Amino acid sequence: MIRKIIHIDEEKCSGCGLCAEACHEGAIEMVNGKAKLVRENFCDGFGDCLPGCPTGAITFEEREAPEYDEKAVQKAKEKNKMDEMKHMPHDGGCPGSRMMQFGQNTDETPIQTGKPVSRLGQWPCQIKLVPTQAPFFNGAKLLIAADCTAYAYANLHEDFMKGRITIIGCPKLDAVDYTEKLTAIIRDNDIKSVTIVRMEVPCCGGLQRAAETALQASGKFIPWQVVTISRDGRILD
Repeated sequence: MIRKIIHIDEEKCSGCGLCAEACHEGAIEMVNGKAKLVRENFCDGFGDCLPGCPTGAITFEEREAPEYDEKAVQKAKEKNKMDEMKHMPHDGGCPGSRMMQFGQNTDETPIQTGKPVSRLGQWPCQIKLVPTQAPFFNGAKLLIAADCTAYAYANLHEDFMKGRITIIGCPKLDAVDYTEKLTAIIRDNDIKSVTIVRMEVPCCGGLQRAAETALQASGKFIPWQVVTISRDGRILD
């Protein structure tokens, strides 16, 4: 059938992954660093992916394409949800994903040996694995950090992680929209403040947008800030 569907210009695509995050149907995936329309029957033609593209690589076109298959989309969403639940911490599950809380991240804990001390306050710390409700979130100052910040900024533990509960992620590599989960974490727990630490690269904008949207959707008024780290390890703002 002839219908309206998106077109992705690979020459213009920067590989930021924002369109894949915005596509709730799962029609777009990142392939070899470029956005691809991998499931034409999953594209509803509404263009939720268009506004987020920073390079204007996505447009509409009228052409022969399979009909939008809503049932297939819902089935795929349910499968993805089940797959994610398999990785959630639960009794008898994978020991590596069981919840733990540590005491070394508090402001009162000094460095006694002269060596760096981990300031990670809990496990798990990946956004995809962390539960939406947990004791360590109650009264917490929340740090939402891009994966790469710990490698680019040498003093992340002392300057940002100390005294905070840290959750990390990469929207480009995970290829998911963190908004819903971050909203639940902020809405359903007594979060005192939110700090977002991201890299200067465009794809990190997805993490910042998800956190900002989650703050708005939570219905709470919580102090928050965004800190951007340069690729050579400097604080830009």
